[in-house]
Amino acid sequence: MFSQLARRGILLLPAIMMAGCNTIVMNPSGDIAAQQSKLIVISTLLMLLIIVPVIALTFFFAWRYRQSNTEAQYEPDWDHSTKLELVIWGAPLLIIIALGMLTWITTHTLDPYRKLSRLDETRAIPANVKPITVEVVALDWKWLFIYPEQGIATVNELAAPVDVPIHFKITASTVMNSFYIPALAGQIYAMPGMQTELNAVINKAGDYEGFSANYSGAGFSDMRFKFRGLSNEDFAQWVQTVKTNQPALKRAEYLELEKPSIKDPVRRYATVEADLYHAILNRCVVDGQVCIDKLMSTDLNVKSAANGKFSNLLAQNQQAGRGPLAEICTTPTTTTGK
Repeated sequence: MFSQLARRGILLLPAIMMAGCNTIVMNPSGDIAAQQSKLIVISTLLMLLIIVPVIALTFFFAWRYRQSNTEAQYEPDWDHSTKLELVIWGAPLLIIIALGMLTWITTHTLDPYRKLSRLDETRAIPANVKPITVEVVALDWKWLFIYPEQGIATVNELAAPVDVPIHFKITASTVMNSFYIPALAGQIYAMPGMQTELNAVINKAGDYEGFSANYSGAGFSDMRFKFRGLSNEDFAQWVQTVKTNQPALKRAEYLELEKPSIKDPVRRYATVEADLYHAILNRCVVDGQVCIDKLMSTDLNVKSAANGKFSNLLAQNQQAGRGPLAEICTTPTTTTGK
């Protein structure tokens, strides 16, 4: 009796352990995440085609060729079988080819920079639907979301209309971080001075969890936010609520917000300085700082001018019949007499 209960307990143990797991990755609410979950399932099944037979054969051989089994054929001089070699090498090779093709296709299809071509597997994007843009800034240790088209901003709260493509522009203020909403799409890194992008769509209304998926310091574990999927009417109402009786987000307010803090509450800003995200991205929020894009543009112009002057000198030397570096390498000299 006890042995039967023990066996049943062992069989039920995996199910009991999995009961507390959050399987949102395998049951997402966005089309991109849904495609990624299917990719995980298909890849796992393809690999199990090799793993399961190998494990089963391991137990089979151990049982069949045990010492006490005198009926098993004993062939100590056996060393080769063409048919067995074909199976051993052919099956894994075919699976690798299948996985390679699947990976290549989905790598391009699910490219986060690629604009969406559908809302889900049965619906294309209507011609009159315009994507919404959200500028994401990873701070220490909170998330800033700027809506340039709506002219608002929020901290640790993100909302978007259902069945409307979302174009995320993502950067960070200090250290590298990772923007992740499991129900929506895969994680995307956020890096200071650089911009990454993500195109996604939420297909079901509801509240979902978003968080940092990359360790970034003391407040990392509390760097979480709520992502709200809303109907078009509810989203418009939410935007109007944010615009009502809320402060403005300008450079001075941002510099104060940028300071490290843990467990920040939700904050809302009715207006946002027009070029704030550009300044954050290019590391020039403080007055007097030169933006990275302008600095790179100036450096490029200087190099272009220098290259142009170098090319002109080469052409002049060639026309005069001198060596290509004659004038360039000539240095002034002085003579002294005794």
